[in-house]
Amino acid sequence: MFAKDGEIYNFNNKKVLVIGEAYSVDKYFRLARGYNWYESEQPSEETKNKVKSVLADLNNKIDMILSHTCPYKYLPREMFLEGIDQSTVDNSTEYFLDEIEESTDYNLWYCGHYHTDKETNKLVFMFHKIEKFK
Repeated sequence: MFAKDGEIYNFNNKKVLVIGEAYSVDKYFRLARGYNWYESEQPSEETKNKVKSVLADLNNKIDMILSHTCPYKYLPREMFLEGIDQSTVDNSTEYFLDEIEESTDYNLWYCGHYHTDKETNKLVFMFHKIEKFK
């Protein structure tokens, strides 16, 4: 299944918003070795505006959000890779997700990207575990 950014899906009678994409901290490693890297790896302004518009149409209330990365305030710093200069990491997507998180009434938020299983407030980082939507 491929979920489109900014779309609302109905899973188990719950409205679920999808927000994909994130910055690759191994971007320069990939480029130096000729591996794939995509300039469009982070949400465009068009995608960000669509997400905001979809939420506005729902009075900024949604049951669940699925995103690739997490809002900036929830970054699991203990999972940062050694040897990556964090000042070179583009966190614009995480800052955008901060805005969404602060302005949206939601019940649960699932994300991945950081290769950890962890729960923080209403945000669940998924890596190894599999669970049913709550």
